[in-house]
Amino acid sequence: MYADRGLYQNRIVVKVGTSTLTNEMGKSNLRSFDRLACVLADIQNMGYEVILVSSGAIAVGTSKLNMNERPSSMRMKQAAAAVGQCSIMYLYDKFFNDYDKTIAQILLNAEDMEHEEKKENLTNTFNALLEMGIIPIVNENDSVSYTEIQSEDRLFGDNDMLSAIVAILCRAKQLVILSDINGLYDADPRLYPDAKLISRIEHIDEKIYALAGGAGSRRGTGGMKTKLRAARLATAQGIDTIITNGKMPESLYEIVKGGKAGTLFAGKNFK
Repeated sequence: MYADRGLYQNRIVVKVGTSTLTNEMGKSNLRSFDRLACVLADIQNMGYEVILVSSGAIAVGTSKLNMNERPSSMRMKQAAAAVGQCSIMYLYDKFFNDYDKTIAQILLNAEDMEHEEKKENLTNTFNALLEMGIIPIVNENDSVSYTEIQSEDRLFGDNDMLSAIVAILCRAKQLVILSDINGLYDADPRLYPDAKLISRIEHIDEKIYALAGGAGSRRGTGGMKTKLRAARLATAQGIDTIITNGKMPESLYEIVKGGKAGTLFAGKNFK
């Protein structure tokens, strides 16, 4: 789609998951917010354009509303998302401001990607924000989007697919998915202590999908399979995709320099 137009070599999309932004009690992990803001601000100071795709609205809203567990009804999930989104953006604004950065919020629905005029408007908005040195923070609009919360075949899939779509839309050179695991292993490291991290994958096929295992953490809904789907979508457009541990955001320094961190899924070479 963008092979003939090229990718922005200094543009990077970072996706952070619920398990990184919240602690075991389900509360906001303030240290994670701070460290992530510090690293992304620093990377922008190095000349990179940064877009952050953030999960966590429902989980943070669940905590804010003093619910004992993640709500099961659609209306309560959407209510929690609406409350949680305010809290998340407040924290991002606070911590990025500490590092002298301005952020912007962009909420997306699946329909936004299905109409060419909306896609063009979105692209123009992203480019305008990035040109002004603003860091866009993107989330699925969970408070109004029924299909994205409910559907098993949802387009975005816990913001992993959303991050790939944003990377393609913005023609980013790299997509980094911060997870609660170091990357893709040749076996489940929770069950097999001798499992080895796979550092580079050229093609995502059924053998790779078979390594993905089941669902994600109890606070988030995305597992490795949705991350592989996202990586497959992005790499098909030439975008290098890296899955690495969100507990170590400093690994982004190595990633932007072309160093090793997590699992690299190589973008398709169109030359």
